[in-house]
Amino acid sequence: MSIFHSMNVSASGLTAQRLRMDVSSSNIANADSTRGTYVNGEWTPYQRKMVSLQSNGNRFQFSHMLQKELQQQKNASHGVKATSIVDDETPFKLLYQPEHPDADENGYVELPNVDLLKEMVDMMSASRSYEANVTVLNASKGMLMKALEIGK
Repeated sequence: MSIFHSMNVSASGLTAQRLRMDVSSSNIANADSTRGTYVNGEWTPYQRKMVSLQSNGNRFQFSHMLQKELQQQKNASHGVKATSIVDDETPFKLLYQPEHPDADENGYVELPNVDLLKEMVDMMSASRSYEANVTVLNASKGMLMKALEIGK
C-alpha cells in the first residue's frame, strides 16, 4: 500500500462529488426547460439526470484485502468512480397553460421532472461529501508532513 493511498481515495471522492454537483446544478438550471431534446420532430422537456457511483473495485471485501496483502499487489483499485449519468424516468409534470407555445391540443404543457427540493438536497449532500473528502485530504497531508519532520 502506498503512502499516497488515502490521498488517491480522497481524490476519487472529490471527483465523484464534483460531478454530482455539476449534474445537480444542470438539473436546477433546466427546471423550466420545456424544450430539452428534439425527438421524432417534436420537442420533449428536459429530463432529470442522475449520477451512478460505485466502489472502484471490490477491494473492501475481506478476501480481496487478504489476497492483496499476501501477493503484494502494486496496482490495486481504490476509491469511487462514476459509472454513468442516467435519465430519471419519472413522468413529466403537466400544467394547464393553453397560451404556452408548447401546449398540446388540450392546453397542457409538459414540464421537466425536476424537483427543486430534491435537487437542493442532492446538492447539499454532494457538497458535504466534498468537504469531508477535503478534510481527509488535508489530514493525510498533515500526517505526511509530520512524518517528514521526524527525519530532521
